[in-house]
Amino acid sequence: MQSYLNTILEITARAEAIPKRYFRQTLDIIHKGDDSPVTVADQTCERMIRDALAQHFPDHSILGEEFGLDDKGGDLLWIIDPIDGTRSFISGMPLYSMLVVLLQNGVPKLGVVRMPELGEVFTGGTDGAEMNGEAISTSDVVTLKDAFLYINDGNKIALDTPDLFRRLCLSGREQRLSYDSYPHMLVAMGHADACIDYDLQPYDFLPLVPVVEGAGGVITDWSGAPLTLQSDGRVVTAATQELHREILDLLGG
Repeated sequence: MQSYLNTILEITARAEAIPKRYFRQTLDIIHKGDDSPVTVADQTCERMIRDALAQHFPDHSILGEEFGLDDKGGDLLWIIDPIDGTRSFISGMPLYSMLVVLLQNGVPKLGVVRMPELGEVFTGGTDGAEMNGEAISTSDVVTLKDAFLYINDGNKIALDTPDLFRRLCLSGREQRLSYDSYPHMLVAMGHADACIDYDLQPYDFLPLVPVVEGAGGVITDWSGAPLTLQSDGRVVTAATQELHREILDLLGG
């Protein structure tokens, strides 16, 4: 896994120059069938990462947000989200990210989260989690009343389950409405204590798993089950097992 990690770090270090080149420039925006936006930056970046992975690991399968699945069989699958937070990207918000994860037999084994505009790269695996080569760890907060809580995609939660959204907004020591992957990284670094997320795809949440778990945190679906390719897109990240259990109770009503 260390060899795989070294390779994907080198590939993504080169790839992040692509979104940085297009950031805050005038771009044509296409809306896909699910109404999510895509730009030439997303497509060019994913193609570069896919081609490089295929060159290094011709027997590995690859799944990307923009170009789908290249199934080579076997037990190893790379998943790529070239620009997580395209709406952030096209509106000039620098908190978009680049996400990559390697699954072995469906289990996330190593993850990379790059923040091109911040100059930060997070890595995670069985040996722990790091940010720019320095070890990171979650906080020791165990109760929701003491927690700094991020609520991702709150607009969708409010429309679909307004009672739950109200409960979330009244929970925790502090709350912050947010989007995309970075709040989960704030939990991994110990700056925040939990993040509730909603309506995600596997390429949005699976790359986060090795980083959060490597930092000592917990990341599951809203029922507490491990995240897989079949998960329903509702995700909760917490700094500790105790806090995680309390949040699951809240989410269950």
